[in-house]
Amino acid sequence: MSECSDRILQALKQADLSYGELAKLTGISKSALQRYATGETKKIPIDSIEAIAKATNVSAQYLMGWDESETETYIDDKFPSPNITEDYTTFPVIGDIAAGYNHIAIESWDGDKVDVPNSYLKGYSPQDFFVLCVKGDSMYPQYQDGDKVLILRQSTVNYSGDVGAVIYDDEISTLKKVEFVKGEDWLRLVPINPNVPPILIEGEDLEHCRVMGVPKLLIREM
Repeated sequence: MSECSDRILQALKQADLSYGELAKLTGISKSALQRYATGETKKIPIDSIEAIAKATNVSAQYLMGWDESETETYIDDKFPSPNITEDYTTFPVIGDIAAGYNHIAIESWDGDKVDVPNSYLKGYSPQDFFVLCVKGDSMYPQYQDGDKVLILRQSTVNYSGDVGAVIYDDEISTLKKVEFVKGEDWLRLVPINPNVPPILIEGEDLEHCRVMGVPKLLIREM
């Protein structure tokens, strides 16, 4: 069992919560929580760590094994905070987002940063955004391998066909157009590259799928 899984299990016991109760508090499925706590899943999404930390009243840094203190409840300190100046904000690139499928979501910082003019934030706080690096070519040519994407945190896309950063199967991250019909029990993740097929998510699988945010700015090195 990894240190992170061990600490999640300890936090669960200390909070006297069952997997079912924790699932209700976090919005994470019971089966995913069980995999996280037993070490069956090695890479746990940062937003899941944050939700578990909040529900069990420990710090996200503690769950990740980076801090012995259990009392701090914010995850933002785990990565460098956006550096804000009068003209621009420097964001850390905190991980990858697959333009394809089957890429487990994990956020980590290797020192990569991007500078974004504050005018591009359109009045939002820098804390409302995060930056990921695109991997793969299923969203080519709009998004290319190695592109950096500034993503606005929100739990839904703005309309059917809008591009979103999505987690599905509780742990797989991808950047895709999200198609749906209001009132119907399905959504479709659609690539821009016609050589890559879409995938349909419906029924119970929708409970294991969520939107992390929508891309607002593309940064590409020429």
